Amino acid sequence: MPERHTVLRSLHDVGLAAWFGGSLMGAVGLNGTARAEGASREESVRIAGTGWAMWAPVGAAAIGLHLVGAGGLLAADAPRALARRGVAATALTKTLLTGGALAATVCTRALGRKIELAASAGPQDEEEAGRALRAARRAERQLSWAQWSVPALTCGLIVVEAFRVEQRRPGLHLPGMWRSARTLAPYAVRGYRLYRGH
Repeated sequence: MPERHTVLRSLHDVGLAAWFGGSLMGAVGLNGTARAEGASREESVRIAGTGWAMWAPVGAAAIGLHLVGAGGLLAADAPRALARRGVAATALTKTLLTGGALAATVCTRALGRKIELAASAGPQDEEEAGRALRAARRAERQLSWAQWSVPALTCGLIVVEAFRVEQRRPGLHLPGMWRSARTLAPYAVRGYRLYRGH
């Protein structure tokens, strides 16, 4: 199997960059703008919902690119993961972070739709309106946590990927190679002496 996986690595990195950047920009810029520009709570919800809906296809494409690249790299690195200490743990950490970021992304979309539907609901009696408002406020708090968890988890993926790339640096392998050479040296000397007939 070739050592270079430029296409897979590009899909992995570009998809992850768009996923992280889009979620962070949405949590900071889009939500902040919706709160600042909306004349009412309902209008703020509508502005934010429209922006997130426009981003959703691009975000889905970014996630798809990342998953294709990550899956390909995982398959390509499987022999190394089995042979080298620490590589399997890094791969598992990346898998868990990716799963968490995916779950949070799906959760944000579901909560966002719930809040949009509640904001666009027709006239209600006072008791029902109060109940709906409390449910919407609770969903908004959950949505805020979920929206901020996506850039946090994808940032974690970026950091773990940087660590994984550092594991492949030749300089980091020299101490291990030196320890292996020192361990094997007595056997090599003994074998040489046996070969020479001493």
